[in-house]
Amino acid sequence: MKKIVTVVGARPQFIKASVVSEALKGKSEEILVHTGQHYDANMSEVFFEELKIPHPAYNLGVGSGTHGRQTGEMLIGIEEILLNEKPDVVLVYGDTNSTLAGALAASKLHIPVAHVEAGLRSYNMRMPEEQNRILSDHISSWLFCPTQTARENLKKEGITNGVSVPGDVMLDSVLHFRAVALENPEKRKIYETLGIIPKGYRLATLHRAETTDGGEAAIERIFDAFEQLPDRVVVPIHPRTRKLAEEALARRGYRNIQLIDPVGYLEMLLLTSGAKQVLTDSGGLQKEAWFMEVPCVTLRSETEWLETLEGGWNVLAKLETADILEKALHTQPDPSAREAQPFGDGHASERIAETVSA
Repeated sequence: MKKIVTVVGARPQFIKASVVSEALKGKSEEILVHTGQHYDANMSEVFFEELKIPHPAYNLGVGSGTHGRQTGEMLIGIEEILLNEKPDVVLVYGDTNSTLAGALAASKLHIPVAHVEAGLRSYNMRMPEEQNRILSDHISSWLFCPTQTARENLKKEGITNGVSVPGDVMLDSVLHFRAVALENPEKRKIYETLGIIPKGYRLATLHRAETTDGGEAAIERIFDAFEQLPDRVVVPIHPRTRKLAEEALARRGYRNIQLIDPVGYLEMLLLTSGAKQVLTDSGGLQKEAWFMEVPCVTLRSETEWLETLEGGWNVLAKLETADILEKALHTQPDPSAREAQPFGDGHASERIAETVSA
């Protein structure tokens, strides 16, 4: 059996790794490395418990910091693990600093890199995520694209060897874990706990640097729009955004915005599927909304997931009050636009496991 070291560090990676790790059982020996990029209990520990991900063999505990320091500490720690474990493959996910550190450490040691969610492009090089995904793609041996668009992006950059389109592992995850959540009475209590009813609220998340780096003014422009929407806006608050958001609420006295602590993946799936609309700067949530047929307003000027824009199921909004309101109130999705299934059939994780284990 091949030995595979999987590097994860952030909430979206735990979700993706859960289904691939399950598919790897019996095919390869997997060693999980948690960089500690997300270290808050609600952003990390709860995911390992809920998703039944194997307990990490290593936890680097890197935590927060500047991009250079965080990535550098991860690189040192991962390199030491790889020298000790001598794996056949290093598996990385997405576009975080953990992704780049894992890919770079492996590449320099001449260990093949498998990149799940390869080929995504926003063409905004100011985004750290864009830099991470491009660099990781160019040093990977296996590039698992979630869509044909991602494959075409790689082709434009001259990357064709090792490229495949198994589908999107997030679809695998949503299909499986949404069913698990719906069958769990304790998880379904989230609506009662928050005092909301399905389709009677909107769900919002804010965490990207482009959002938070704008400081008080940027958050207030977004919250001014939320305040004017006809439905309550529930905001599971990311640790990076908490201070700004709480100060904005105290300063402006918003009444239509309900800040809540981050929730586990199962509860987040229920909140997403029950929402009237999603407003987010997250790459993953806009796609999960699409999977669950919930209209989405993406609070960014670009998206990596062009497929979600078809038929108005996802629309881009500037970080300006008027534009957010316009998009949130006046976009009508076209049901016929969902007939194409660009993200696959829900079996991407099995195809990936077969390829890296062969």
